[in-house]
Amino acid sequence: MVSKRKHPKFLRPNYGRSSRSRIKIAWRRPRGIDNKKRLKIAYMGASPSIGYRQPNAIRDMHPQGMHEALVETPSQLSGLAGVAIRLASGVGRKKREEIIKLAESMKLRVLNKSKKYPVKAEKPKTDTRVLQGKTAPIGAAGSNREEKKPEAKKVDAAKPEEKKTEMPKADANAAAKAESKTEAPKA
Repeated sequence: MVSKRKHPKFLRPNYGRSSRSRIKIAWRRPRGIDNKKRLKIAYMGASPSIGYRQPNAIRDMHPQGMHEALVETPSQLSGLAGVAIRLASGVGRKKREEIIKLAESMKLRVLNKSKKYPVKAEKPKTDTRVLQGKTAPIGAAGSNREEKKPEAKKVDAAKPEEKKTEMPKADANAAAKAESKTEAPKA
């Protein structure tokens, strides 16, 4: 185990004040001409400086005491020894399993072995046809696989349908003019 030296939290001026809610925790160097943090006033808290750096021997090490290597493909494992492996976030399930098996055979430690993949829940198949205003699951009682054919119109034998006779356009225009002349104008 590597024990690194601790340093204070480097907070931005006015972080946490309700009237300055837009100020986030991420460090930004103060640049204002009257900024007390830039002037290194003690009650404003510590600012990052080179003196807080870790010793060369343990710098950039994982707390387990090994340097880290970011791996995206199984071919990147060749030539690695005495390092901790961190799998890239974009690596898919199949390649991830392949890299983990290869790393275990090479006796390398994988830092982020488990990744939670979403489990797809199977939904019951539903019939697309609407039965009495509701969709029914396939095979449910009352659902038919054959489509219903529309019923033919019933024709009364007593009432024969009247056939409309079409007039030529010239005769139709003349008939329309004659009807308009016979109507009395509205007062």
